[in-house]
Amino acid sequence: MKALSQRRRHPLAAIALLLLGLLVTGGLYAVAGTVNEAKAQTTTYSAQDVEEGEKLFVANCATCHGIGAVGAPEGAHGNQAGPSLVGVGAAAVDFQVGTGRMPMQMNGPQAQVKPVQFNDEQTRQLSAYVASLGAGPAVPSEEVLDASQGDPAKGGELFRVNCAMCHNAAAAGGALTRGKFAPGLDGVSEKHIYEAMVTGPQNMPVFNDANVTPEGKRDIIAFLKSIETEGSPGGAELGSLGPVAEGLFIWTAGLGIIIGFTIWLTQRSS
Repeated sequence: MKALSQRRRHPLAAIALLLLGLLVTGGLYAVAGTVNEAKAQTTTYSAQDVEEGEKLFVANCATCHGIGAVGAPEGAHGNQAGPSLVGVGAAAVDFQVGTGRMPMQMNGPQAQVKPVQFNDEQTRQLSAYVASLGAGPAVPSEEVLDASQGDPAKGGELFRVNCAMCHNAAAAGGALTRGKFAPGLDGVSEKHIYEAMVTGPQNMPVFNDANVTPEGKRDIIAFLKSIETEGSPGGAELGSLGPVAEGLFIWTAGLGIIIGFTIWLTQRSS
């Protein structure tokens, strides 16, 4: 017992305990993250999906993103430099291609939504190819996309804390710097909302499962779908730009009414 007591007083004992605590905490964090990620993953891809996806990538994407998706230098082939896609995951491809943002129609501050160029099967194959290049966020499963299982009230809280500063409290979107913008979320599919959160497209930050759990993301989706169906209970939305825009509208309209009424009175008196 005396020898054990002496070891506890050793100057390195505190450091050893600290390292042990960090190892245990890191291990538990890794296990929890793996469990959460597994909840959101969908089925794996076949070798044929990967092979067909590579053919599509070489024909349509490699001029900007390079052969092997390792990225292309600026100005290569007369195009804007495309970033490396190694490790972005299938969800990033499914979002960008599935919303028509990619391939880009023209260079600009950010990719614009436009009619999709690839069908669902081709989008899946492109996703499979990019997913084969390195680990990344997977296309979410139906379970975490079911808005009926989410809590809109909790989702509203999460949205206001994490998203409203860019997308507006009513999810109507808003302007950012240098010609960029946060798009409105009305009509965006549940899958693409989830994929945007886990991949962080354009200027959007990444909300991984450690920041917002899969259940939390489902709650956010439930909130967004609830405000889509409820509409504007207060009357005209006025662009959902907030109290400043609404106050300016009321001031301008009210002032116009007063001026019109004044003109009408003076005309009657003359």
